[in-house]
Amino acid sequence: MNATEPPPSILIVEDEPIVLATLKSTLEREGFHVVACGSPIKALSLLEDRDFSVIISDQRMPEMMGLDFLVESRRLRPQSSRILLTAVLNLPTVVDAINRGEIYRFVAKPWLREELIATVRNAIQRHLLTVHNQELTAETNRLNGELKGANQALEAKVADLERQRQQLDAANTELTSRFEHSLELCRRILTAYDPILGSQAKALVEFAGKMAESEHFNQEEKHALRSAAWLCDLGLIGVPRELLRSFRNRKTDHLSDRERAMLRHHPIYSQTLAALVDPRQDVGETIRAHHECFDGSGFPDGTAGADIPWTARCLAVAVGFVESGQPKPAATESVLAQAGTAYDPEAVRLFLKVTHLVNLPRQVNEVLLEELEPGMMLASGIYSPHGLLLVGEGQTLGQSIIAKIRSHNEVTPISQRLLVYT
Repeated sequence: MNATEPPPSILIVEDEPIVLATLKSTLEREGFHVVACGSPIKALSLLEDRDFSVIISDQRMPEMMGLDFLVESRRLRPQSSRILLTAVLNLPTVVDAINRGEIYRFVAKPWLREELIATVRNAIQRHLLTVHNQELTAETNRLNGELKGANQALEAKVADLERQRQQLDAANTELTSRFEHSLELCRRILTAYDPILGSQAKALVEFAGKMAESEHFNQEEKHALRSAAWLCDLGLIGVPRELLRSFRNRKTDHLSDRERAMLRHHPIYSQTLAALVDPRQDVGETIRAHHECFDGSGFPDGTAGADIPWTARCLAVAVGFVESGQPKPAATESVLAQAGTAYDPEAVRLFLKVTHLVNLPRQVNEVLLEELEPGMMLASGIYSPHGLLLVGEGQTLGQSIIAKIRSHNEVTPISQRLLVYT
């Protein structure tokens, strides 16, 4: 027992004063706090007001039998250890009382001092364990209640977070969808201005997507490469068509310095316009540098080697291939021939690897109305001035269809420049 704790309290109920005094003196010498009572009726009143670790009662008393008193005391103080003193041993009755929990032990009269003290100490220890167990049970119940409440709060929080996640996923899906629509809108604007630009943008997106699937890019670079492929030619919108045709055919010797500057600065214009759709810095840097050359002879900044963003070096190869205007084998040979000068050799190797994984786009050429020949396939539909579709995209031309187009042109003039696959 801790020295700072009060000694255990023991209630003794005995109708014989000498026996009562002897018991009290014996237990007090052991350091116990003892309350002696000669009447079981008075003892029950005491039990209503205070608790005792141990209750010791004689069996034969005029007011109440000891066993009946201990049964009643159990109702008032169920945690107390109850000991019955008896001179006449009715063993079956006592054993039954122990089994039912009405008494803890019995001590026969006359008792042995050591046996009595040992029994009382064990009874005190039982009381302490009972009280401690009850306290632990109460604390466990309290903690279980708090845990249940915490689990309910956690479940509610998890459910709320799941709702937020679903809302965030829906918002991200919506943003992604809008972003894709914005990219497609840009391609359609390019197509409306110049169908060849739109066709080239579509091919660039295909190549960029396949390159981005390789292990040579992190997530940010994959996004930059794909997005730049959609947007890199926006700066050509507004360039006069004749000037654009000269740029496409690599015939710029006759152009003025101002016209050459306009063409050489179109990556900067594209970077500015693209920021309205995708403001990420690496996307803009990729777009700006997609016409830079590995040896530093490109434009608009003359950047060379590793100073050119990796995504721009890869996009440059795809752009060179698509804009070459040559048949596929010749375009491939042209790209290979310029590895190490115009293009990063590693980017060329990657491009050639992915071209085996995609269906290479057909080249699109512009022809005059009078140059149409049977077997040509239209790369864009032919419309009347009023918007009526005359011949759809992908239509293979026969002599009768060509005659129909020319006949309609004599009645209502249509575009004199048509796009065909070669």
